Amino acid sequence: MKAKEKNKVIQTLSKATQLISQPLMWNIYYWLLPKPKVKTPLVPNMKQIEADLKEKDFNLQSLDINEKEFSTYLEQAQYSKYPNYYSGGTSNGFISKAVQHFLAAKLLNLSSSDIYLDVASFNSPVSDIYQRLYGCKTYNQDLMFPEGIHGTTIGGDASAMPVADGFATKMALHCSLEHFEKDSDIRFMQEANRVLRKGGKLCVVPLYLFQSYAILTNPLFAKRNTPFDRDAVIYSSKTWYNRHGRFYDAAHLVSRIREGNPLKMTIYVVNCDISSWKDQLFAAVFEKEN
Repeated sequence: MKAKEKNKVIQTLSKATQLISQPLMWNIYYWLLPKPKVKTPLVPNMKQIEADLKEKDFNLQSLDINEKEFSTYLEQAQYSKYPNYYSGGTSNGFISKAVQHFLAAKLLNLSSSDIYLDVASFNSPVSDIYQRLYGCKTYNQDLMFPEGIHGTTIGGDASAMPVADGFATKMALHCSLEHFEKDSDIRFMQEANRVLRKGGKLCVVPLYLFQSYAILTNPLFAKRNTPFDRDAVIYSSKTWYNRHGRFYDAAHLVSRIREGNPLKMTIYVVNCDISSWKDQLFAAVFEKEN
């Protein structure tokens, strides 16, 4: 057998092995997950969630995305300048991220007088985009960055940032809060109150909610070392590429986020009905009044 043919056979066998082993390993790691757990998809019942939120006296507002306004944002943002981010805005999942960026900027009402902090930003270009579009001074924060403040980059735990009280006027998390494990979501809300100036705002988009308390995971990512909340049902998905995604029900949104939090909270029910993406999601804005 020639070397070229031999390599082709090896590659074919390797792919076949992966196709067989990945489902096997997924099931093994699922079996290792603590109970209660289910394999069924996590499908939020929006009407039930809204009813539960109203019962707990949350301030709910409805918001429709204006397609013309969103298209203008996309044109001005120029995601094509960032080829390492969703292939410059051409790969799957990009529109949902762009909607998040657009929503946060709109709900925060960013301006040139703001000091904006992008929390859990990782490789997101949104700080650069916000600076260009709205003229605000911007900072990026992430656990993956080196500890401390390095120019406009802030590394370390978002629940204990090395910045002064009242450092920022505006903050946002885009598809991030759900990944905060153990009590880090509770501690982060306390930290946000410290870091924000009076009149400052924090936006969380999406705010992942469900009709019961749930953690979404992919067993291949979770394996055996992910800390799950014992009072949550663990939902497993092969298309969720993270080990931990917290979905609050109304009761846990009260106990983990609202209780003991001086920030004024408003939840937006966002209707996204644009030609490129149709969905409904929740977003939250927290305002520091005192």
